[in-house]
Amino acid sequence: MSEKRDYYEVLGVARDAQEDEIRRAYRKLALQFHPDRNQNNPEAEAKFKEATEAFSVLSDKEKRAQYDRFGHAGVGGGFDFSGAGMGDIFSHFQDMFSDFFGGFGGGGFGGSARRGPDRGQDIRVQATITLEEAMVGCKKEVAIRGQAPCETCDGSGARSGTKPTTCGTCRGTGQATTQRGFIMFSTTCPSCQGTGEVIAEPCESCHGRRYVEKTRKVLVSFPAGIDGGQRLRVPGQGMPGPTGAPPGDLYVDVEMRPEPGFERDGYDIGTRRKVSFAEASLGGNLTIELPDGTSVPVAVEAGTQPGSVITVRGKGLPRLDRRGRGDLHVLVEVHVPTRLSRRAKKLLRELEEELGEVPERAQAG
Repeated sequence: MSEKRDYYEVLGVARDAQEDEIRRAYRKLALQFHPDRNQNNPEAEAKFKEATEAFSVLSDKEKRAQYDRFGHAGVGGGFDFSGAGMGDIFSHFQDMFSDFFGGFGGGGFGGSARRGPDRGQDIRVQATITLEEAMVGCKKEVAIRGQAPCETCDGSGARSGTKPTTCGTCRGTGQATTQRGFIMFSTTCPSCQGTGEVIAEPCESCHGRRYVEKTRKVLVSFPAGIDGGQRLRVPGQGMPGPTGAPPGDLYVDVEMRPEPGFERDGYDIGTRRKVSFAEASLGGNLTIELPDGTSVPVAVEAGTQPGSVITVRGKGLPRLDRRGRGDLHVLVEVHVPTRLSRRAKKLLRELEEELGEVPERAQAG
């Protein structure tokens, strides 16, 4: 697959799914696409691997937390199946399968994951950070325009001094049932529109809708090492959900602001520095001031050629998986003077002869 699918989408569960829901969803997919039941079927094998990879992350609390915040980048791309045979995968998850199935010779499993109340809509915004902020991490406020609980009624929808009452038609369930013969039908309660509550005296500010349109600010934490093109998830900061339902989430798409004099490549930082002809020939030392204020000493070896790249390990950006840092790469440019005094020219001629680098035009005379 050219691009990994969202792990929750792979398993067909909500982002707030409980551990047992994730296990049931995976068990169902594993049985459906298991190679023993789909012999000579590469597509089924690929789906089995995909589901197993998703489960390996979402069933681990720490990995799941990293994935929820940073996506695939936070878990190093997930479980690596490249080059692994099915026997390797079974060996890795042997205990898990034994717990689930007790062997694959048994019958199938019925049922599906329980669905909770509908969540509020998710919100997606963009935020731009600098290289300095990416190196050390930062917190920024992002402005969101949308629905927010009414402050006048605290989101109840009722006028001050009153409160909603339980719907008499559905008795607070939000569902009305009718019987036709031996069959029971359940529909959304027409009296409360499924909320389970009735507002006799609506709030004057929100007119009983419980929410108002407004701009609010959310403080978002950007971890050190975050890069442009990645996305952060802030749980519960999306649109409010219907009565009794959780709010949606806020997704922040990260953009990097170009930094003069520096380039970023993943966790590595690149920069260019000029040295004199003498420094390149004899060697010397440079000091690189990074955007976060760190001073990095760089040794220029004697005989350094134009276009050489000096790498300083561990002076790049911190990795999101907390496994060290990237590197600093310094591209060396040798400064060639354009205006020379007579004495300087004479000295350079003498240096040419000393080094045996006398041009052919000089030897011909």
